[in-house]
Amino acid sequence: MSASRRPSTNGSAPVSLGPVLDFLSLLWKLDHALQRRSKRMAREIDITSPQRLVLRIVGRFPGLHAGALAAMLHVHPSTLTGILQRLERRGWLKRRADPRDGRRALFGLTERGRALDAAHPVTIEAALLTVVERKSSEDMAAARSVLEALANELESVTPARER
Repeated sequence: MSASRRPSTNGSAPVSLGPVLDFLSLLWKLDHALQRRSKRMAREIDITSPQRLVLRIVGRFPGLHAGALAAMLHVHPSTLTGILQRLERRGWLKRRADPRDGRRALFGLTERGRALDAAHPVTIEAALLTVVERKSSEDMAAARSVLEALANELESVTPARER
């Protein structure tokens, strides 16, 4: 979080919470902004950010099965069930049986889905593209490194009550 946006306690200098809490506060700000943009996307283009991410990935990898998609998104396949069902119900995604394994469904975009699989200024990826174009490759590599390390640390630490 930039120091200029952090409130001060006495009206003069911004307050620093220290590197960990400052960064955590920035992550909270990012999460809030992602949620707000997803709601705006739902209002303006009729699709949420998680739905659009799934649609965009399926658009790049037609014939993808839920397990592979879940692996790309780093989530359990059951997490995708509702999103896939909503995309299918809305006529943006089609499912067909895997010819090699009839128990598994393969997903692709419908014509309507392909129309949504295009750049749009209100999306999160449009905002990210703007940032990527303004930042150096070194900045982007550093951001990715920190976020990957944090995700890995969060996934590896098991609280005592879960052991």
